[in-house]
Parts: sequence; C-alpha cells; structure tokens
Amino acid sequence: MPSYKQASLDDQWDAIVIGSGIGGLAAAALLSAHAGKKVLVLERHYTAGGYTHSFNRPGYTWDVGVHYIGELQDPRSPIRAVFDHLTEGQLQWQPMPDIYDRVVIGTGVGARTFDFPTSLESLRASLKQSFPAEGSAIDSYLAAVQAAKKWSGLYFAEKAVPRPIAGIAGRFMRAPFLKWASQTTLDVLHGWTRNAELVAVLTAQWGDYGLPPAQSSFGMHALIASHYFEGASYPVGGAARIAEGITPLIERSGGKVVVSADVAEIVVSGEKATGVKMADGREFRSAIVVSDAGARNTFERLVRQSQSQPVRDDLRRIPGSIAHLSLYVGIKQSAAELGLNGTNLWIYPTPDHDANMSRFLNDPSAPFPALFISFPSAKDPLFERKHPGRATLEAIAFAPYAPFAPFENNGTWKRRGPDYDALKNVLAERLRHELELAVPAIAGKIDHAELSTPLTTRHFMNYQHGEAYGLAATPERFLSRSLTPHTFIRNLYLTGQDIVSAGIAGAMMGGVVTASAVLGRNLVAKVTKPWVTKTAARS
Repeated sequence: MPSYKQASLDDQWDAIVIGSGIGGLAAAALLSAHAGKKVLVLERHYTAGGYTHSFNRPGYTWDVGVHYIGELQDPRSPIRAVFDHLTEGQLQWQPMPDIYDRVVIGTGVGARTFDFPTSLESLRASLKQSFPAEGSAIDSYLAAVQAAKKWSGLYFAEKAVPRPIAGIAGRFMRAPFLKWASQTTLDVLHGWTRNAELVAVLTAQWGDYGLPPAQSSFGMHALIASHYFEGASYPVGGAARIAEGITPLIERSGGKVVVSADVAEIVVSGEKATGVKMADGREFRSAIVVSDAGARNTFERLVRQSQSQPVRDDLRRIPGSIAHLSLYVGIKQSAAELGLNGTNLWIYPTPDHDANMSRFLNDPSAPFPALFISFPSAKDPLFERKHPGRATLEAIAFAPYAPFAPFENNGTWKRRGPDYDALKNVLAERLRHELELAVPAIAGKIDHAELSTPLTTRHFMNYQHGEAYGLAATPERFLSRSLTPHTFIRNLYLTGQDIVSAGIAGAMMGGVVTASAVLGRNLVAKVTKPWVTKTAARS
C-alpha cells in the first residue's frame, strides 16, 4: 500500500475514511461495492489494518491483535458471511483445536484447570462436570447469554436507521438488549450463583473485552462469550491477510488505502463535514467523512472543541479501556517440535478477577491480574512454510497507563531513554518468567523477546492512554446515545468497535452498521447472507 508522500491523490473523493482498522476498511469496502463510491482511506501507521496488522523480525512474524475469532467455521454464520463478502471468499480460516481456551486459576499444586471446548453443548457438559451442584445456574447463565445476543441485533440496528425513525421506535428497539447490558456481569451472575470459582470460570474470557465482572456490562460479556460457543478460528497466512483481502474491493471503484497519512482535523463548514486536513496542511474534500479513529479521538482531537462539546461531555461518563503489555517471543524450533497445539491459556492468580485487578493497579509488583498466552505459529498452517523450524508465542497482561505516562514525551518509539528501558526490562523479565512456568517446553529456548507497552499502543494506534479496546465495556457505554454511526455533524459518521462491540468481529460489524447508515440501506441483511461466488451464481 502506498505511503501518503508517495501516492498521487486527487483533492476530491466520494468518501474519506480516517483509519484502516477493520471497521474503517469494512465501511470503505461496502461503500465501494454497494454504491460505487471512490473512497480514500487514510492510515497514520506505516502499515494498514489497525489491530489486524502484523509485524516482522528476522525469522519471525507476529500478529498484534488477532488471536482467535469465533463464528467462522459455519459458512452460514453471519460473521463468516461478512468476512467472505468483504474478501470475496478469498480469506481462509483454520479451526482452532477443539479446546480453544484453557483456564488456569491459582498457582502451584493448588491450581485448577478448566477447558472451553467447541460447541455450546460441550461447554455446558464440561461446566456441569466441574460444578455438578450448579447445573441450574449454568443453564440459566447460558440461556441469558443467548437471549442477550439475540436482542443485540435490534439494538445495533437502531444505530443505523435514520434519526427520525430512531426517535419514534428507538426506545423499543433498544430496551430488550439494555435489560441485560445495563447490568454488570457480576450482578447478573449473582442472580443465579454465589460460587466464586464458577463465576471466575464463566467470566474467564473477560480479557477479550478488557473489564472484570463487577465493572463490565453483561451485554458486552454475552456478545463475546456467545461469539466462541461454536469454537474459534485463525486466518490462514496470518492476520495481515485480512487487510490484504479487503483492499481490492476498495480499489475497484477508484479508491485508495494510503499509509503514513496523519489526519490533523476534520473540516467542518457550518454544521457539515466537508473533508479532512492533513498534518502537512493539505486538505481533501468529500461529501462523506467516516472516522475509525475511535469516538474519543474523533471528538476530542479531530473535531474542534466548540463543535463537539455535547459529545465530549457524554463521553466523559465512559472511561477508556485498560491498556496492556505484550511480550512477543520467538524460538528456533517449530511449534510441532515444542508440542504446541494452539490452545490459548488464560492464567489467573485467584478466582476474584476484580480483586486481582484492583491489587495490581494499587501495586504493580503484585501478580498480573490476568495472563493470556497465545501460540500464533501453531494456529497458522502456513507459518512453517514461511518460517521453517521457528515458533512464535505471545504473553499478554493488562497494565495501567500511569507508570508509563512520565515517558510519553521522552523521545519516540524505541528511543525513550534508559529509565523507560529499565522499566520495560523488568516487566519483560516478569512476563518471560511467567511464560516459561506456563509453557515449560520453551524454558531456556527463547531466541527473541520484545515487549510492547501502553506507549507502543499510543504510538501506533493513537489511543492516548494505550487503550486496548477503545471505550471501556461498562453499562454506561451501552446507555450512551453518542455511540452511533450518525453524529450531530452532518456527513460525519463513526465506525469501529466503539459503535458495536470490542474485538475484531465487533469492529467489523461496526463497519457494516456505519455503511448502512451512510447509504440509508440495510446492508446488514445483505452481507450476513452466505457468500455465493460468481461462478456458483452462474451455474
């Protein structure tokens, strides 16, 4: 993809999309495919894809944000249909092992392990085997997750409909889902059980949306938990294939995806967005501007304060999501030689996720509140072809931004001074120690280890406090009326994970909802139908 300085770009476009995360790419591709619009996608990073991009070091490749995605093995599932629609069926998916997530609670000989198997009924049976006295609570929980997921469709559809219709019917469209989303995950679970260990297991995937159960919305929890009921998959060839697969659809109508393109301002004339102004002063004009930069970035940094104050006030009630550390590890042995099969590990010091987090926020030397270990080279069947005799792992832990804030203005990426390097080295060694304890097969074999911090996320993703998931998954997030594709500025739209839900699939569906809002057409119904190739359609 061309860089901004090297690309030959017109001044006028049918639509401009700020940011090339999957929400921005999906919106751009659908505007191109379904309305023939010439779309300019402007990405400030030197590579496209947002959290779906990959990076390389000699002998290794890592994906920064794609660890597993649900609802993909059945071609009839809506998520698979959207991916197929955006990539014209070219993106292939490798199923994860039958046990896609393994949860470890506690340490040493007292640690207990719980598996998340593929299929809802297998999960139900596994939970009841581990907690035989909690069968009724488990059934009630699974039914509630399914109910919340069912009603979420109407809730998100309301975001795309024209404002006059939303004004009449919106309250009724939102209410069934908000019954669940307005409560915390812990409050809902405590309606059925007080078994702390069962609650810990049922909420063990809280890291997939970044907020422990006493703080998170049960609506967000239900969306993520149900997403994996039928197992998980990984993109064949790695996460970079996602942006590579979507870009041709944008280019077909004359659009372009341009990297190293820093947007300084959304240009607003009167009450209407008319284009964008770049950091170098150049302006591009368009009748449609879509921001995939996140709601807070959009209204606090890209739109002038005098024009965005009402939304800024609303967003102040929703905190940003937690930041994270990620240790990227490379080993000079294949995943098969090391006995790694791709099952993710979730490791917790105690069953109380909220107490674990609170303890760590107050004392960074305390045990990590959650440790997620991923094995990308074991998930991708093409990895061995690209990097024979090599394996990659990632160890991820949530961390507050505050310890890193003093270094945010010290130089730039990889050049922030010795004190910052010393802090990184301490944290990297802690993660490395935990990783080798959890995966003994790699002990003493690490060839390459590289730590990203919240400042890395700030530098590349432009989240000011290194947020992993944009806005936090609180009940207030779902009650907000600002998190819709439509904004109070005409022709300015929002997209991405702040519009729908956290994660890759949620951000992608944000793109679908936004494109529907822009065009005033129900693209959701169209693109969630199973993909039919042109050859099959003609036969």
